Amino acid sequence: MLKHPDYNSPTELKNFMEQNNMSMQKKFGQNFLVNEDARKKLIDSLDVKENTTVWEVGPGLGSMTDELLKRGVNLTVFEIDHGFARLLPQFFEEYKKTGHFNLVEGDVLKTWWNYLKTATVPDRFFGNLPYNAAATIIADTINKGIRFNKAVFTIQKEVGQRMSATPGSDDYSSFSVLCQWAYDVKPIMDLAGGNFWPKPNVASRAVLFTKKDSFPNCENPDLFMKLIRTVFAQRRKTIRNNLQTLISGSQADEALNKCAISTNERAENLSIEKLLSLSDVINSVIISDK
Repeated sequence: MLKHPDYNSPTELKNFMEQNNMSMQKKFGQNFLVNEDARKKLIDSLDVKENTTVWEVGPGLGSMTDELLKRGVNLTVFEIDHGFARLLPQFFEEYKKTGHFNLVEGDVLKTWWNYLKTATVPDRFFGNLPYNAAATIIADTINKGIRFNKAVFTIQKEVGQRMSATPGSDDYSSFSVLCQWAYDVKPIMDLAGGNFWPKPNVASRAVLFTKKDSFPNCENPDLFMKLIRTVFAQRRKTIRNNLQTLISGSQADEALNKCAISTNERAENLSIEKLLSLSDVINSVIISDK
């Protein structure tokens, strides 16, 4: 079994990478969390027990992986970097032998759905994710009806702010609605660049997602997802104008009137509950007009 480097030492991590002819891939948003207390706090927030099933995205050299496996979980990691994917099974060889560690190599955005065809939805989802991957994987799983009991993401702070943004704020968007529709979203902590190696130029935020019992809380989930994309598509336009790419002007007027929403209102000011109500009304309007 290959010994992993000291996860708290940027110098040792750097030397290990050089000795193995590896380099950090900026395109993959690779940064190692070198603050041990922060790593443990994140895993504590994930609330795992022995044999909890967990998916981890972007394990890198396995600092979080190590902490998770020490807690007895059944872990599947998704790693896009071939160099890391080559080393991880060597670091965690004993866990692999006992069936507690499994590696899926490749881009998680392309591999998770196919992998799920031969696996079950895990209890927990965990990842230190670059912006594009975070938004896409969260949206993709929700769109496919897959939710995790709990998930912990470490992402750029501005993405974390969007996840938990409230109506009327600049950060409130269709992504905010999508996240908060499926999950209760709670910030765990902010992490300055100095907590990582290499040091990123932006601050990060760790966020906890807890599955909502009331989901989907609407008659037509597919329509709701289409609706929120539509009404937030052009923020400067009124909700009525944006709706006309989805339904006719008269249908939009009827639906907005039934929901007591002004035709001059903008989507950024509407609560999730109001949008869910609008979706159900539009669904009934479309059905009645057929």
